[in-house]
Amino acid sequence: MTLLQIFNIEPYQWSSIGTSIFCGAIIGLERQFKGKPVGIRTSSLITLGTYLFLSTAYLLQGQIVDPSRVVGQVITGIGFLGAGVMLAKEGAVVGVTSAATIWVLAAIGVMISSDYLMSAIKLAIIVVIILAGVDYLERNVKSLGRGVYASVKFPFKRFKSK
Repeated sequence: MTLLQIFNIEPYQWSSIGTSIFCGAIIGLERQFKGKPVGIRTSSLITLGTYLFLSTAYLLQGQIVDPSRVVGQVITGIGFLGAGVMLAKEGAVVGVTSAATIWVLAAIGVMISSDYLMSAIKLAIIVVIILAGVDYLERNVKSLGRGVYASVKFPFKRFKSK
């Protein structure tokens, strides 16, 4: 067995796998820096998993699988992941941004499996700009820190073992 055969993953493409991991990683890095759920590993796995599910559906298209139904099922499954990061705390719901981020990660995975690699990278960068930019604006523009955002800031704390 040659080295080329070992690293051959046809019918999947290394460029798509790399793009999936890259897009998930840059979004996950922003989340991880802020101590939020859905960090680098989770984000990369969401985009990669979505790419693999839908690419496989495209391969089987016409035989036994309709890719549009696979997309629908991915969205449903992602909804469960998103619900898992949202919780109610002292009368407020937290984790909605992380849940929305999961949703967008899956959409980026769908784009990658549809062979829109550069568009996926650009949109991943836009997501990071939105996540980081709105935080910056909330800290620096007084009127954006009013209402729910003024009274509810629940950072996820990690418990240290003694």
